[in-house]
Amino acid sequence: MGFRQGTLESVGRLMNYFDADFYKGKRVLVTGHTGFKGSWLCRILVNAGAVVTGYSLNPPTNPNLFSLAGLEGHMHSVIGDIRDLSLLSKTFDEAQPEIVLHLAAQPIVRDSYKDPRYTYETNVMGTVNVLECVRLHSCVRSFLNVTTDKVYHNNEWIWGYRENEPLDGFDPYSNSKSCSELVTHSYKNSFFADGHTAISTARAGNVIGGGDFANDRIIPDCVRAVEAGKAIGVRNPYSTRPYQHALEPLFAYLMIAQKQYEDGKYAGWYNVGPDECDCVTTGELVDLFCSSWGDGLTWENQAEAHAPHEANFLKLDCSKIKSVFGWKPRWHIDEAIKMTVDWTKVWLDKGDIPAEMEREIRLYLGENQ
Repeated sequence: MGFRQGTLESVGRLMNYFDADFYKGKRVLVTGHTGFKGSWLCRILVNAGAVVTGYSLNPPTNPNLFSLAGLEGHMHSVIGDIRDLSLLSKTFDEAQPEIVLHLAAQPIVRDSYKDPRYTYETNVMGTVNVLECVRLHSCVRSFLNVTTDKVYHNNEWIWGYRENEPLDGFDPYSNSKSCSELVTHSYKNSFFADGHTAISTARAGNVIGGGDFANDRIIPDCVRAVEAGKAIGVRNPYSTRPYQHALEPLFAYLMIAQKQYEDGKYAGWYNVGPDECDCVTTGELVDLFCSSWGDGLTWENQAEAHAPHEANFLKLDCSKIKSVFGWKPRWHIDEAIKMTVDWTKVWLDKGDIPAEMEREIRLYLGENQ
């Protein structure tokens, strides 16, 4: 199914915090475009008529969403390492982006224990390199660094973390993203105080959705178990996380990037997470997946006695983004799971993935209801 401009033309009417017309013709550079969230983001941007350049390593998995999403020929894809400042600078020179959305990262907690040096190089120095390119290219008017809810010093208390809480992630992944936040704050204060380029970060909760094939993530583990005809193994069934469909933070990122482009007063630090009722345990999440899938699908507790440390309880206070922009999540967790299951069944049936992505985007925007 081809890309259609009409897909997003009614966004402005449906979601008062996002205007597709704004992105039409805008030059947007996305780092990490071959990843799960990056592929969904590029699909949205291309549909909206943006001139999109992606900069990333090759897709991290096989299969992968970038290859399935039908993006080839609709955007400029540069395969490169975020640690390679020379190639990244050349990409900025050629793309002349007005908006930069920085998603490139080593994103897996358990992998960060296996190779902490690479994790820090990518997540910290990668951010430095992107900000250097932003600093040296006056064409950039809006920059958003996408980090994680795990940047906070986690006391595992019952209330959500706010943007002014201390940043001190525990494991190498979480801590490197805390450092990425601090790098962004420093560059903003040191080089962008004149307001020409608006700088923000967005701290998102755990995302789910069709097309995530990463290792050590619960929904991909569910999909692999289904594909193999086995029960789902769950490592941390009692850990509470702020799960949300990938489209929730992606449209929030686009909203922030647009609003601060239009008025620098909106630049800042924003949590992006689900409502409190959708902060569920991993076991509850898998229960919903099994129920939505049907066919008697089950799961089993495979807790590891000596597993690397991962937080048991974590949620965000998203009052700021709701107050500033009037933003709110559109899908509860059961709807997010249903969309994930729908996508996965289309994929397993070798169906039309671009068409399914477009259908889910339209549903998210309130169309076809």
